[in-house]
Amino acid sequence: MSLTCLFPGQGSQKVGMLGELAARYPQVEDTFAQASAVVGIELWRLAQEGPPEQLNQTRMAQLTLLASEISIWRIYCEHGGMTPAYVAGHSFGEYSALVAAQALEFEAAVCLVSRRGELMQQAAAGTEGGMAAILKMEDERIGEICVQVSQEALVEAVNYNAPGQVVISGLRTGVQKALEICQSEGGRGIPLDVTVPAHSSMMRTVDAEFTQALEETEFRSPQIPVVNNVDVRMESEPARLRDALRRQLHSPVRWREGILSLIAEGVGEFLEMGPGKVLTGLNRRIDRSVQTHCIEDSETLNQVLEEQKNAG
Repeated sequence: MSLTCLFPGQGSQKVGMLGELAARYPQVEDTFAQASAVVGIELWRLAQEGPPEQLNQTRMAQLTLLASEISIWRIYCEHGGMTPAYVAGHSFGEYSALVAAQALEFEAAVCLVSRRGELMQQAAAGTEGGMAAILKMEDERIGEICVQVSQEALVEAVNYNAPGQVVISGLRTGVQKALEICQSEGGRGIPLDVTVPAHSSMMRTVDAEFTQALEETEFRSPQIPVVNNVDVRMESEPARLRDALRRQLHSPVRWREGILSLIAEGVGEFLEMGPGKVLTGLNRRIDRSVQTHCIEDSETLNQVLEEQKNAG
């Protein structure tokens, strides 16, 4: 039974995240300081003190999460954590997975994520964008509703997270109309507190700029296989890694398929490098037969390390 480490995407951030872990392990603040030096922003203070509205901005959320996830990864590795057979990241979390796999240097990832966040906000400027999670409906029906509504206002299914959970994205009016139709058919809709329509075709307007940023970034072949979001493939060529990240910006996240593909490869245990337990919850909806644990503080870290020691 092999292990896969998972890295969450935007939405897992919260004010005060990793505070308890930082009090015990200097790697946390060291990693944040490393990222802060690249972008000229005091990311640790933002992560600890907020304000929430600033932390939740696309660029800030992704930068602080990148630092958080790599902090946890570094502590886990330095304290003898088991090397995973695979890594994967949800949406933006794919960048953390590439850092863990040594395909991307941490500082380079900080630069790239910062630029990505800027471009996402740029693509959404001047529009009323939105996203929402749809629960308790079939994927195919949600897609049909989005096509129907898009005749008047763009909305697309962009995150296939788990059975009965799909995220839609697009113009706020389109998202709202699709929500109303889904709810009228027995679905449950949860508007998300974002204004950037992530993974929708609206992001194509910054494709050229993001392609340039990717081309200026050095990539190497991963030392640990990385399952990408856009194709559910494990690429080893740097050019293919870049192209997958380019398309991921405006393409659906196929998370459920990715997890199922890993289970088919013999993965029986997943480890989420927090903060939060979003991916742990999704995995339970996808397949309850596999184990998923989350590391987000010293207690959960020690539990995982102790279990691995006893199993080894």
